Amino acid sequence: MGLLDGRRALVFGVANDHSIAWGIARALHEQGAEVGFSSIESLIEKRVRPLAESIGSTFIEPCDVQSDDQIRTVFERWRQTYGDDASLDILVHALAFARREDLEGEFVDTSREGFALALDVSAYSLVALVREARPLLREGSSVITLTYYGAEKVVANYNVMGVAKAALEASVRYLAADLGPDGIRVNAISAGPVRTLAAAGISGFKRMYGEFADVAPLRTNISTEDVGRSAVYLASDLSAAVTGEVHYVDAGFNILGVPTGES
Repeated sequence: MGLLDGRRALVFGVANDHSIAWGIARALHEQGAEVGFSSIESLIEKRVRPLAESIGSTFIEPCDVQSDDQIRTVFERWRQTYGDDASLDILVHALAFARREDLEGEFVDTSREGFALALDVSAYSLVALVREARPLLREGSSVITLTYYGAEKVVANYNVMGVAKAALEASVRYLAADLGPDGIRVNAISAGPVRTLAAAGISGFKRMYGEFADVAPLRTNISTEDVGRSAVYLASDLSAAVTGEVHYVDAGFNILGVPTGES
């Protein structure tokens, strides 16, 4: 028996088989959850549907999370699919975006439009998804999002995304306070650098990834499987008393004040 037998999950943000969101979806499935997917329309047929169908998923819906109407449509289709028992046990928000030019150079050069875009897609979308999902969530349901250490400390070229992730982490705390009385938990996973499509857009990522294992206390890089296992913990009853938290999956990197890797 799996830790998540009989539970339903809806994962937003799978881009390809290297996505952290896919690592999470696969881990949830392996522990018995029925998993549905939503991603941007251009990715659905070529990338998302084959992955979803490989684990037996049939709920695969497009969504631009900058549109409240499209978000609403996804959850309406969820209700239509599951009928009277359309409850949702696990909601995964794995969404972030910033313009490439805002992920290089200096943060001070971020445009007003670039700032608004990054905050909308990367932070506000969590609020929007939770608001629409709330009638489907029940006592014991879990909301999980993805953040990064650049929300707390300056990371070269992370720039406006660091500010967006800081807003996301604050949103986690406020949402946890709102939904807590109903027994619904909201947490974030802060993963170390993982080779994903999104990470490829950050200037200097390859070097940062290459040096990470030299300084992280566990002397290892992070995999999507690592993040997936922690997502299972946060989705299951093992974390029944945990909410409003940032859970680090970074081989201990966040504890360091000064890198201690061997030269």
